[in-house]
Amino acid sequence: MKYNPSYWDDVAESIGSIPGVEELFGKTILITGGTGLIGSSVADQLIYLNRNRDAKMRLVIAARSEDRVGRRFEGVGPEDGVEYFHYDATSLDDVEFDGDLDYIIHAASNANPAIYMKEPVETMLSNFVGLNAMLRLAARKQVKRLLFVSSSEVYGQKESLTEPFEENKYGFLDILNERAGYPSSKRAGETLIVAYGMEYGVDSVIVRPGHIYGPTITPADNRASAEFTRDALEGKDIVMKSKGEQLRSYCYSLDCASAMLTVLLKGEKGNAYNISNPDAICTIRAIAEMIAEKGGVKVVFDLPTEAEKKSYSMMMNSALRSDKLEALGWKGKFDLEHGVECMFRAMR
Repeated sequence: MKYNPSYWDDVAESIGSIPGVEELFGKTILITGGTGLIGSSVADQLIYLNRNRDAKMRLVIAARSEDRVGRRFEGVGPEDGVEYFHYDATSLDDVEFDGDLDYIIHAASNANPAIYMKEPVETMLSNFVGLNAMLRLAARKQVKRLLFVSSSEVYGQKESLTEPFEENKYGFLDILNERAGYPSSKRAGETLIVAYGMEYGVDSVIVRPGHIYGPTITPADNRASAEFTRDALEGKDIVMKSKGEQLRSYCYSLDCASAMLTVLLKGEKGNAYNISNPDAICTIRAIAEMIAEKGGVKVVFDLPTEAEKKSYSMMMNSALRSDKLEALGWKGKFDLEHGVECMFRAMR
């Protein structure tokens, strides 16, 4: 990530969607997956508040590699309240943390569909064992709240190809499918959240993001929207390996981050909240065409390989209702066109 003024302007705009954000001032916040697309966007919002509103938060970025943290947060340091914390989401050991801890945002997870197929065991462990370690830490430290980043894939497949999912309506998930390790372990993680609340009194909330895009994509991210973006930035035509008819809830990364902080502060204990901008629900083809238009390239079609087919999401419709989230006071700032424009402006 190369910070520039236009990106910080977008960060400032997004913070306006977080009701009661001042409640975080002066607190210690641990973010796992802090170098990823979602976790780093949350960190950027908190860094902005430390720099521009004297929020005096202690921001602890948990990741496996200090070098990767340094590259992602180039130009950010202790003076911004940021520090590195070594954490491996697949480790079975307890997490030891010095000092008080107020909030945990658990965003560590493999979000690369190709890796789901290559490393299904590690994918499941990071989603379940990694969460368990954070919940144990939350219980020991008596944190105010833990937020778990789940996924819209927990819903499975539904008959309707257009009706958005509500938080309490689930479809069919074939647990023996080769691709099922990711959604199955996210489902199990959500149940673990409820179990820790019942047995140990841990206050936790859950968010289910849709398909997130933005300038904080990582080089290893091979999801469709990320590949479309990189190709367009390089002046290459966007190659689609399907008709692109699948319906998706897309959400700009900073909108996703502001939604997460809203749920952290205002969500109901043990509840799950969809993260979706109703102004950015569209097909894969529609976002490809929007990215191509803003990038000055074309969309072309090609046949997928068998390996590529296996990594595809099993959901033809993963549109999400956002009523429950918006009832907390959140409103997205970036519709699809504005979000894609901001993404290109920041990445260029």
